[in-house]
Amino acid sequence: MRRRPLPLVLAAATTLAVVACAPQEESTDAGTSSGGGSATTGACTPDELDTLEPGTLTVATDQPAYEPWMVDDTPENGEGFESAVAYAVAEQLGYAEDDVTWTRVPFNAAIQPGPRPFDFDINQFSITEERRQAVDFSSPYYTVSQAVITTAGSAADGAASLDELRSLRLGAQVATTSLDVLTTVIDPESDPVVFNTNDDAKLALQNGQVDAIVVDLPTAFYITAAELDNGVIVGQIEDSGESSTAEGDSFGLLLAKDSPLTDCVSQAVDALREDGTLADLEQQWLSDVADAPVLS
Repeated sequence: MRRRPLPLVLAAATTLAVVACAPQEESTDAGTSSGGGSATTGACTPDELDTLEPGTLTVATDQPAYEPWMVDDTPENGEGFESAVAYAVAEQLGYAEDDVTWTRVPFNAAIQPGPRPFDFDINQFSITEERRQAVDFSSPYYTVSQAVITTAGSAADGAASLDELRSLRLGAQVATTSLDVLTTVIDPESDPVVFNTNDDAKLALQNGQVDAIVVDLPTAFYITAAELDNGVIVGQIEDSGESSTAEGDSFGLLLAKDSPLTDCVSQAVDALREDGTLADLEQQWLSDVADAPVLS
Protein backbone atom coordinates (compact mmCIF):
# COMPACT_ATOMS: atom_id res chain seq x y z
CA MET A 1 0.00 0.00 0.00
CA ARG A 2 1.14 3.53 -0.59
CA ARG A 3 3.12 5.16 2.22
CA ARG A 4 0.88 7.50 4.10
CA PRO A 5 0.01 8.26 7.73
CA LEU A 6 -2.70 6.21 9.34
CA PRO A 7 -5.90 8.28 9.71
CA LEU A 8 -6.67 9.49 13.20
CA VAL A 9 -9.87 7.49 13.22
CA LEU A 10 -7.74 4.35 12.99
CA ALA A 11 -5.07 5.43 15.41
CA ALA A 12 -6.85 4.42 18.60
CA ALA A 13 -9.32 1.82 19.76
CA THR A 14 -11.88 2.06 22.49
CA THR A 15 -12.76 -0.19 25.33
CA LEU A 16 -15.66 -1.28 23.16
CA ALA A 17 -13.23 -2.71 20.62
CA VAL A 18 -11.42 -4.55 23.39
CA VAL A 19 -14.60 -5.85 24.94
CA ALA A 20 -15.86 -7.00 21.55
CA CYS A 21 -12.72 -9.07 21.22
CA ALA A 22 -12.89 -10.73 24.61
CA PRO A 23 -12.29 -14.48 24.34
CA GLN A 24 -15.38 -16.62 24.01
CA GLU A 25 -15.12 -20.27 24.97
CA GLU A 26 -17.35 -21.36 22.11
CA SER A 27 -15.30 -19.55 19.47
CA THR A 28 -12.00 -20.87 20.78
CA ASP A 29 -13.24 -24.43 20.68
CA ALA A 30 -14.46 -23.92 17.13
CA GLY A 31 -11.08 -22.62 16.09
CA THR A 32 -9.10 -25.55 17.50
CA SER A 33 -11.36 -28.52 16.92
CA SER A 34 -9.83 -29.25 13.52
CA GLY A 35 -6.29 -29.07 14.84
CA GLY A 36 -3.29 -31.15 13.90
CA GLY A 37 -0.69 -33.13 15.78
CA SER A 38 1.48 -30.62 17.65
CA ALA A 39 -0.46 -30.93 20.90
CA THR A 40 0.12 -34.69 20.85
CA THR A 41 3.87 -34.26 21.09
CA GLY A 42 3.72 -31.11 23.21
CA ALA A 43 6.56 -29.69 21.11
CA CYS A 44 5.86 -26.11 20.03
CA THR A 45 9.40 -24.94 19.33
CA PRO A 46 11.11 -24.14 16.02
CA ASP A 47 13.31 -27.22 16.15
CA GLU A 48 10.26 -29.46 16.58
CA LEU A 49 7.60 -27.78 14.45
CA ASP A 50 7.03 -29.31 11.02
CA THR A 51 7.13 -26.05 9.06
CA LEU A 52 7.35 -25.59 5.30
CA GLU A 53 11.03 -24.70 5.65
CA PRO A 54 12.96 -25.97 8.72
CA GLY A 55 13.63 -23.20 11.22
CA THR A 56 11.51 -20.71 9.27
CA LEU A 57 7.91 -19.65 9.73
CA THR A 58 6.30 -18.86 6.38
CA VAL A 59 3.32 -16.52 6.71
CA ALA A 60 0.95 -15.58 3.89
CA THR A 61 -1.36 -12.67 3.23
CA ASP A 62 -3.09 -11.17 0.21
CA GLN A 63 -1.80 -8.48 -2.13
CA PRO A 64 -2.54 -5.70 -1.79
CA ALA A 65 -2.93 -5.85 2.00
CA TYR A 66 -4.85 -2.91 3.41
CA GLU A 67 -4.64 -0.73 6.49
CA PRO A 68 -5.35 -1.12 9.34
CA TRP A 69 -4.36 -4.77 8.83
CA MET A 70 -1.03 -4.04 7.12
CA VAL A 71 0.68 -0.67 6.61
CA ASP A 72 2.11 0.35 3.24
CA ASP A 73 1.27 -3.12 1.83
CA THR A 74 4.44 -4.32 3.54
CA PRO A 75 3.74 -7.10 6.05
CA GLU A 76 7.46 -7.44 6.77
CA ASN A 77 7.51 -4.11 8.63
CA GLY A 78 5.42 -5.41 11.55
CA GLU A 79 3.05 -2.45 11.27
CA GLY A 80 -0.72 -2.88 11.16
CA PHE A 81 -2.80 -5.17 13.32
CA GLU A 82 -2.40 -8.44 11.41
CA SER A 83 1.29 -7.97 10.69
CA ALA A 84 1.86 -7.31 14.39
CA VAL A 85 -0.24 -10.34 15.36
CA ALA A 86 1.74 -12.58 12.99
CA TYR A 87 5.05 -11.51 14.51
CA ALA A 88 3.65 -11.89 18.03
CA VAL A 89 2.55 -15.46 17.24
CA ALA A 90 5.97 -16.17 15.74
CA GLU A 91 7.70 -14.85 18.85
CA GLN A 92 5.39 -16.88 21.07
CA LEU A 93 6.45 -19.99 19.12
CA GLY A 94 10.13 -19.11 19.51
CA TYR A 95 10.87 -17.61 16.10
CA ALA A 96 13.02 -14.50 15.81
CA GLU A 97 11.82 -11.73 13.52
CA ASP A 98 14.43 -12.74 10.93
CA ASP A 99 13.05 -16.30 10.94
CA VAL A 100 9.70 -15.11 9.56
CA THR A 101 9.24 -14.97 5.79
CA TRP A 102 6.18 -13.67 3.94
CA THR A 103 4.45 -14.86 0.79
CA ARG A 104 1.40 -13.58 -1.07
CA VAL A 105 -1.66 -15.75 -1.68
CA PRO A 106 -5.02 -14.47 -3.00
CA PHE A 107 -7.89 -14.74 -0.53
CA ASN A 108 -9.89 -17.20 -2.64
CA ALA A 109 -6.89 -19.43 -3.35
CA ALA A 110 -6.09 -19.70 0.35
CA ILE A 111 -9.48 -21.12 1.33
CA GLN A 112 -9.63 -23.68 -1.49
CA PRO A 113 -8.52 -27.31 -0.96
CA GLY A 114 -4.99 -28.18 -2.00
CA PRO A 115 -1.33 -27.71 -1.04
CA ARG A 116 -0.42 -24.57 0.88
CA PRO A 117 2.76 -22.54 0.20
CA PHE A 118 2.71 -21.24 3.80
CA ASP A 119 2.59 -22.35 7.41
CA PHE A 120 -0.32 -20.05 8.21
CA ASP A 121 -2.17 -17.26 6.41
CA ILE A 122 -3.46 -14.11 8.10
CA ASN A 123 -6.00 -12.20 6.00
CA GLN A 124 -9.23 -11.55 7.94
CA PHE A 125 -10.39 -15.13 7.44
CA SER A 126 -13.69 -15.65 9.23
CA ILE A 127 -13.96 -18.98 10.99
CA THR A 128 -16.89 -20.84 9.44
CA GLU A 129 -17.95 -24.47 9.39
CA GLU A 130 -18.00 -24.50 5.60
CA ARG A 131 -14.39 -23.34 5.34
CA ARG A 132 -13.27 -25.79 7.99
CA GLN A 133 -14.15 -28.59 5.60
CA ALA A 134 -11.11 -27.55 3.53
CA VAL A 135 -8.75 -25.80 5.99
CA ASP A 136 -7.81 -25.52 9.66
CA PHE A 137 -8.19 -22.39 11.77
CA SER A 138 -6.42 -21.27 14.90
CA SER A 139 -8.45 -20.00 17.80
CA PRO A 140 -9.73 -16.47 17.12
CA TYR A 141 -7.37 -13.52 17.29
CA TYR A 142 -10.06 -10.89 16.60
CA THR A 143 -13.82 -10.58 16.66
CA VAL A 144 -15.54 -7.98 14.51
CA SER A 145 -18.91 -7.10 13.05
CA GLN A 146 -19.75 -6.16 9.46
CA ALA A 147 -20.71 -2.67 8.35
CA VAL A 148 -22.47 -0.89 5.50
CA ILE A 149 -20.68 2.02 3.86
CA THR A 150 -21.78 4.49 1.20
CA THR A 151 -21.07 8.01 -0.05
CA ALA A 152 -22.71 11.21 1.10
CA GLY A 153 -25.96 11.93 -0.69
CA SER A 154 -26.48 8.37 -1.97
CA ALA A 155 -29.74 6.48 -1.59
CA ALA A 156 -28.22 4.62 1.35
CA ASP A 157 -27.00 7.71 3.18
CA GLY A 158 -29.08 8.19 6.31
CA ALA A 159 -30.60 4.70 6.37
CA ALA A 160 -31.37 3.76 9.95
CA SER A 161 -32.49 0.15 9.51
CA LEU A 162 -31.96 -2.89 7.33
CA ASP A 163 -35.45 -2.42 5.90
CA GLU A 164 -34.34 0.89 4.41
CA LEU A 165 -31.46 -0.84 2.61
CA ARG A 166 -33.23 -3.87 1.14
CA SER A 167 -34.54 -2.16 -1.99
CA LEU A 168 -31.14 -0.67 -2.87
CA ARG A 169 -28.23 -1.92 -5.00
CA LEU A 170 -25.83 -3.50 -2.53
CA GLY A 171 -22.50 -5.26 -3.04
CA ALA A 172 -19.65 -7.09 -1.33
CA GLN A 173 -16.46 -9.02 -2.08
CA VAL A 174 -16.80 -12.62 -3.26
CA ALA A 175 -16.26 -15.50 -0.80
CA THR A 176 -16.35 -13.27 2.28
CA THR A 177 -18.46 -13.12 5.42
CA SER A 178 -19.41 -9.63 4.25
CA LEU A 179 -21.20 -11.19 1.27
CA ASP A 180 -22.77 -13.87 3.47
CA VAL A 181 -24.12 -11.22 5.85
CA LEU A 182 -25.37 -9.11 2.96
CA THR A 183 -27.23 -12.09 1.52
CA THR A 184 -28.64 -13.61 4.71
CA VAL A 185 -28.97 -10.76 7.21
CA ILE A 186 -29.75 -7.74 5.05
CA ASP A 187 -31.53 -10.02 2.52
CA PRO A 188 -31.86 -7.47 -0.30
CA GLU A 189 -34.75 -7.58 -2.74
CA SER A 190 -32.38 -7.96 -5.72
CA ASP A 191 -29.28 -10.12 -6.06
CA PRO A 192 -26.22 -8.48 -4.52
CA VAL A 193 -23.43 -7.23 -6.78
CA VAL A 194 -20.38 -9.44 -6.20
CA PHE A 195 -16.85 -8.06 -6.61
CA ASN A 196 -13.49 -9.78 -6.84
CA THR A 197 -11.90 -7.36 -4.37
CA ASN A 198 -12.86 -4.57 -2.01
CA ASP A 199 -11.02 -2.21 -4.37
CA ASP A 200 -13.48 -3.14 -7.12
CA ALA A 201 -16.40 -2.67 -4.73
CA LYS A 202 -15.09 0.69 -3.58
CA LEU A 203 -14.67 1.89 -7.18
CA ALA A 204 -18.21 0.80 -8.07
CA LEU A 205 -19.52 2.66 -5.03
CA GLN A 206 -17.57 5.78 -5.92
CA ASN A 207 -18.92 5.62 -9.49
CA GLY A 208 -22.53 5.18 -8.35
CA GLN A 209 -22.87 1.63 -9.71
CA VAL A 210 -24.03 0.46 -6.28
CA ASP A 211 -25.67 2.36 -3.46
CA ALA A 212 -23.68 0.76 -0.66
CA ILE A 213 -21.23 -2.06 0.07
CA VAL A 214 -20.64 -4.34 3.05
CA VAL A 215 -17.17 -4.69 4.59
CA ASP A 216 -15.83 -5.51 8.06
CA LEU A 217 -16.00 -2.59 10.48
CA PRO A 218 -12.28 -1.66 10.76
CA THR A 219 -12.02 -1.69 6.96
CA ALA A 220 -15.16 0.47 6.82
CA PHE A 221 -13.50 3.09 8.99
CA TYR A 222 -10.37 3.10 6.86
CA ILE A 223 -12.11 3.21 3.47
CA THR A 224 -14.47 6.01 4.49
CA ALA A 225 -11.73 8.03 6.15
CA ALA A 226 -8.95 7.67 3.61
CA GLU A 227 -10.06 6.17 0.31
CA LEU A 228 -13.58 7.33 -0.54
CA ASP A 229 -14.59 10.85 -1.44
CA ASN A 230 -17.32 11.78 1.06
CA GLY A 231 -17.36 8.26 2.50
CA VAL A 232 -20.05 7.49 5.07
CA ILE A 233 -20.53 4.58 7.48
CA VAL A 234 -24.24 3.83 7.43
CA GLY A 235 -23.89 1.50 10.42
CA GLN A 236 -22.73 -1.85 11.71
CA ILE A 237 -24.94 -4.87 11.18
CA GLU A 238 -26.52 -6.53 14.16
CA ASP A 239 -25.93 -10.30 14.42
CA SER A 240 -23.29 -10.22 11.70
CA GLY A 241 -21.29 -13.19 12.97
CA GLU A 242 -22.00 -16.73 11.84
CA SER A 243 -23.33 -17.62 15.30
CA SER A 244 -25.58 -14.51 15.36
CA THR A 245 -24.24 -13.35 18.71
CA ALA A 246 -23.28 -9.89 19.89
CA GLU A 247 -19.63 -10.90 19.63
CA GLY A 248 -19.83 -10.85 15.84
CA ASP A 249 -17.47 -12.43 13.35
CA SER A 250 -14.28 -14.21 14.49
CA PHE A 251 -11.02 -14.13 12.52
CA GLY A 252 -8.56 -17.03 12.76
CA LEU A 253 -5.16 -17.85 11.29
CA LEU A 254 -5.68 -20.23 8.37
CA LEU A 255 -3.65 -23.42 8.04
CA ALA A 256 -3.72 -26.47 5.78
CA LYS A 257 -6.34 -29.06 6.67
CA ASP A 258 -5.04 -31.29 9.48
CA SER A 259 -1.84 -29.25 9.72
CA PRO A 260 0.57 -30.47 12.41
CA LEU A 261 0.96 -26.81 13.38
CA THR A 262 -2.65 -25.96 14.17
CA ASP A 263 -2.67 -26.78 17.86
CA CYS A 264 0.63 -25.01 18.55
CA VAL A 265 -0.50 -21.93 16.63
CA SER A 266 -3.77 -21.91 18.58
CA GLN A 267 -1.88 -22.22 21.85
CA ALA A 268 0.22 -19.21 20.83
CA VAL A 269 -2.88 -17.15 19.98
CA ASP A 270 -4.52 -18.15 23.28
CA ALA A 271 -1.40 -17.11 25.23
CA LEU A 272 -1.37 -13.72 23.48
CA ARG A 273 -5.02 -13.22 24.36
CA GLU A 274 -4.50 -14.21 27.98
CA ASP A 275 -1.47 -11.99 28.56
CA GLY A 276 -3.17 -8.96 27.02
CA THR A 277 -1.01 -8.72 23.89
CA LEU A 278 -3.95 -8.99 21.49
CA ALA A 279 -5.86 -6.29 23.37
CA ASP A 280 -2.79 -4.02 23.27
CA LEU A 281 -2.43 -4.53 19.52
CA GLU A 282 -6.13 -3.78 19.02
CA GLN A 283 -5.70 -0.53 20.93
CA GLN A 284 -2.68 0.39 18.84
CA TRP A 285 -3.96 -0.44 15.36
CA LEU A 286 -7.73 -0.78 15.15
CA SER A 287 -10.39 1.81 14.86
CA ASP A 288 -12.90 3.35 17.21
CA VAL A 289 -16.16 1.46 16.72
CA ALA A 290 -18.24 3.34 19.27
CA ASP A 291 -19.79 5.82 16.83
CA ALA A 292 -21.09 3.33 14.25
CA PRO A 293 -24.84 2.86 14.86
CA VAL A 294 -26.27 -0.64 14.85
CA LEU A 295 -28.64 -1.49 11.98
CA SER A 296 -31.32 -4.04 12.76
